Parts: sequence; C-alpha cells; structure tokens
Amino acid sequence: MNNYEEAGKSGSKVRSDCLIGINILAEGGLSFDINSKVDIMYGKANRDLLKTLCAFFEIKNANIKFEDSGAIPFVIMARFEAVVRKLGIDNGKKFVPEFLYDFKDSARDRFRRSRLYLPGDQIKLALNASIHNPDGLILDLEDSVSPNIKDETRILVRNALRSIDFKDSERMVRINQLPMGLKDLEDIIPYGVHLILIPKVETAEQLIEVDKKVDELTNNSDEIYFMPILESAKGILNADSIGAASKRTVALAIGLEDYTADLGVERTNEGKESLFARQMIINAARANGIQAIDTVFSDVSDMEALKESVLEAKALGFDGKGCIHPRQIKVVHEALAPSSKEIDKAKKIVIASEKAQKQNLGVVSLGSKMIDPPVIKRAERVIKIAKKENILEDNWRAEYGK
Repeated sequence: MNNYEEAGKSGSKVRSDCLIGINILAEGGLSFDINSKVDIMYGKANRDLLKTLCAFFEIKNANIKFEDSGAIPFVIMARFEAVVRKLGIDNGKKFVPEFLYDFKDSARDRFRRSRLYLPGDQIKLALNASIHNPDGLILDLEDSVSPNIKDETRILVRNALRSIDFKDSERMVRINQLPMGLKDLEDIIPYGVHLILIPKVETAEQLIEVDKKVDELTNNSDEIYFMPILESAKGILNADSIGAASKRTVALAIGLEDYTADLGVERTNEGKESLFARQMIINAARANGIQAIDTVFSDVSDMEALKESVLEAKALGFDGKGCIHPRQIKVVHEALAPSSKEIDKAKKIVIASEKAQKQNLGVVSLGSKMIDPPVIKRAERVIKIAKKENILEDNWRAEYGK
C-alpha cells in the first residue's frame, strides 16, 4: 500500500474543482494543509466535510492536502474517495451523496433529438448545462477522458448524477469500450442514470454482456435504457442483430469519426462516404421499433452547415443528432421541427384516426386514402414535437370543432 496518493486538479485555470492528497501516517492524528480560493466563505464547511470523510473511511492518522478552486461538496467527496481507492484503504465503501434534486423517470419513446456531450472530468461544464434544454445530457467516460484518470472520473460522474440539476434532460452516461465499460457500470448504474451509451459496439454479444451486468446491479430492472453506438464496418453490418439484442435498447446511434477511419476515407460534410452506414442504422432501428440517432457535427462554428446536416438527417429518417457544444442544440431542434405542411397533414391524420376510434371502425381513411397504423404513429409524433417546440397550441383540435 502506498502512503501518499492524490486526485483532482489544481492551478490558475481550474474552476469548480480541487486537488486532494492524502499522506497516511503511522501516528499523530489528522492534520490539514489547506489552500482555498473561497476559504472565507466555505472554509469551515469544507474542513468539516474533510473530517467527515476521514471518519467514514476510518482514516485516523494522515496529513490531508486540499487545494481548492471553488469545488462544491460532491466534487470534494469524489476526489477524496478517489484518493482512498488509490491508497487501497476503501474496504469497498462508497461515500455517495443524497439526491439533491427530484429524480424524474424517463421513457422508451421520449424525445432524443439532441444529446449534449460533456467530459466527465470537467464538472464545471455540467453544473448548468441543463439550461440549454438538450433532450439528453451525456456525462462522458470515454474519449474525452484521459486514460490515467478513468478511475477517479467514474466516481465524479456518479456523484454528479446525484447532485446536478438535469431539469428535463435525460440522464445519460457514455461508458468506455468493453471490457472497461463493464467496470464503469458498477459506479453508474445504481446511482441515478437513465440511459447508457455503449461505444464501438460490433456484435450482439457485447450488448448481451452489458445486459447481464446491468441485471446483476439492478436485480433485473428494466428502467435503464441502452443506446449502442456503431462505429465500424463490422458494427454497421451487424446493426439489425445489435438492435434486437436487448430489451433495454431504445436507440441505435452512429459514430462517423471512427467509422470513416475504419473505412480509410475522409469524413465530409456531404456524407456520401457514410450514406450506406446511415441508412443501415435507420433500417435496423425501424425494424426493431427503436430510434435512429445521427452522429455529432464537429464544426461548432458553422451553424449553417450544421442546419443542412440536420435537415439531411431528418430526410433520411433520423430522430436526433449529437451535440458537442450548447449552441448546436437550438439549431438541431429547429431543423428537426416539423414544417407547417407536415403539421397540417399530421393534424388531419390524427383527427381521422380519433374519429374512426369513436365510430369503432377498424380502418382509418382520409379522403380516398387508407391510413396505416405506422403513418398514424408518425403523425402523432409530429404533433408532439410541434407542441414541444411551441409551434402548435395544446387546443389545436378546436379548429376541427373538437
């Protein structure tokens, strides 16, 4: 066992974080070496929290270094626990904060038009991210996190799930590629997540592995959802079996950076090189009754090109698109919103369907055309999106005398 370990961040550019070091001693009790930018306001509270953490992990003789850049309590807890794990003295204990905000349930068919990626180790970016109203907030454990801090970031993300106000955004976490991702689940699944993004999925067997692990951690709960991300030629060719592999899967997503690298081609805004893969994703998703989610758009400065990309994705049949900057969310929502023509058509279909139900008719017709159930379902979704975007009033049926 090492006598000294540390975790966290310090420096002039660090915000809302801290660095904690623990030096285990043979005797002498506890001492604290504290350097805090906010000591006047939060010094006593932070000292009390550090003492509470020492007592919880049964640390009786140690020097605690605390370099604070305005870290809030759940960050301090996470950094401290990370050090304790590095020291090998945690004995399986986890100092898990209570939920600070109400935990709202999700749903299989909820809107997933936008999902905003946030590096799991940069909590300052996540603290107020929900004000941008993405359909989902992703705390990322994979590509945005350096390999040497994966372990401590898991704890930070776990605490963030319980301490950040997600408002109406779905609580998402992108785990690491398997097998490391299975370890991630131990610090994520029991602590307030709605949906797990599983990167670089290539086979149905990988989804089954994740399914089994979630069963172990939740006693077979079906309230955790999956979004596999397909990022290779092999994954694309197995899209249908991947989509069918787990009852928890609610969407298939495509990751084009890795996919085009796998093909050995350059990714372009036009997307001709990935058209086959995107159509495979859409068809596999529809065949399995789940959503199809497009890749991220990497140029955060070109809003017009983003709009064109979203419109193309919508035309192909995608239900949503990834975002890597908050300013992209509004563009994605507006581009995916239905046109007035689509809304007018949807209203007529929904009214015709409701009329047929009242008359106990087995067939829905609009004029001389028969309307199939999938068309009705799509019309209902158009109405829901239009209402969510405030394009359509709740009492829209009034114009039909309803």
